[in-house]
Amino acid sequence: MLRDPQSAGGGPDPRWNPNPDVRTGRHVVYNLHVHLVFVTKYRRGVFTDAMLNRCEEIMREVCDDFEAELKQFNGEHDHVHLLVHYPPKVQLSKLVNSLKGVSARLLRKEYDTHVRRYLWGGHFWSGSYFAGSCGGAPLTVVKQYIERQQRPVS
Repeated sequence: MLRDPQSAGGGPDPRWNPNPDVRTGRHVVYNLHVHLVFVTKYRRGVFTDAMLNRCEEIMREVCDDFEAELKQFNGEHDHVHLLVHYPPKVQLSKLVNSLKGVSARLLRKEYDTHVRRYLWGGHFWSGSYFAGSCGGAPLTVVKQYIERQQRPVS
């Protein structure tokens, strides 16, 4: 387990660089970020500034329910981008389903007249989404680090 070397009575360890994105659990140390993009059904330009603000609030609450953190949010008329920091116990597909499902239900309810001008059939989001892992070292650096491990010789 990682610990602060100064608490052990020694001097500062130059390798100790606390990173607020590195979180710990009972048996895990993690730093997981995902970039998500959700597109409205038929790519319709339904969002207004007020709707995007409300969408961000809703998605922040959903992330909190999953013990995740919505680090960044923005969008345009027909899509939204999210940067989410999440724990390893969270199944990403379940988080996505909740983000899309709860936001669709509440946005349709709260902006019913406006949404019905652009979307019909009970849909709000496209069935697909983009998810890209991000943060940490680039893949080339991680690959080199793993390749350079000192493997024991039998």
